[in-house]
Amino acid sequence: MARHQQPWATRTARDRSDAPARGRLLDAAEAVFTRRGYGATTIADITAEAEVSRAGFYVYFASKEEIFRVLAVRVRDAFLAAQDVPGVDRDDAREVVRASTAAFIAAYAHHLPLLRLLEQQAQTDDDVRALWEETQERPVHRSARYIRRLTAEGRARPVADPLAVARAVGGMSIQFARLTASAPEAYDAAVRDVTAMFLHLLGVEHPGGAPGTPGRTPR
Repeated sequence: MARHQQPWATRTARDRSDAPARGRLLDAAEAVFTRRGYGATTIADITAEAEVSRAGFYVYFASKEEIFRVLAVRVRDAFLAAQDVPGVDRDDAREVVRASTAAFIAAYAHHLPLLRLLEQQAQTDDDVRALWEETQERPVHRSARYIRRLTAEGRARPVADPLAVARAVGGMSIQFARLTASAPEAYDAAVRDVTAMFLHLLGVEHPGGAPGTPGRTPR
C-alpha cells in the first residue's frame, strides 16, 4: 500500500498532530518496546496497549519502524526541552543550571529503558543511529553555547574549554540519572550534587551568576 511506502520524516500535518490517540500510541509503544524488546514487538501489541484500532495506528504511523523512530525523536526533544527551563530567570545562571539539571536527570531516568533500546537499534539502523547521535550530542553543544555566552558576558569563568565542561556535566548527569532510575528517592540529592559540580566547573560561585573564587558552591 502507498501508505506504507511514505517516508517517515514526510508524514502529513495530521500525522504529526498532538491528537490524543497519537499520544496514546506513542506512550504504548514506549511501554511495549521496553517490555518486549524491539524484535518481539508487533503493531498488534502496540494497538492493544493503547486501546486503538489497527486502522487508527495507520492514521498516524506507517509501520513499527516509523513509530520507533518517532519515539527516538520524542526522547531527543525531551532532552533539548530540559534546557529551555520555562519560567526561570535566564539571567540567573545558578537557577538556570539547577532547573535544567533537574529536568535533564528526570527525563533521562524516565526514558532510560528506551534509551538502552535505542542504543542497540542504532547499531543496525542508520536513521536510528543519526537520532541517537543527535540525542547524545545536541544537548552537549547547546550547553557549551550557553557556557560560552556566560563567559563572554563575564558571568562565568569555566575551569576548562566550554565544550569539555559541557561533556563532563553531561556525563555526570547521565550517571546520576541512572542512579535515580533505580532509586527514585535519590533524585533530589542527585540534582543538588550535579548542580553544585556544574556551577563549580563554570566558575559561578555567587548568587546571580557572578564569577567568584573557585571553592565549594554554597547550597
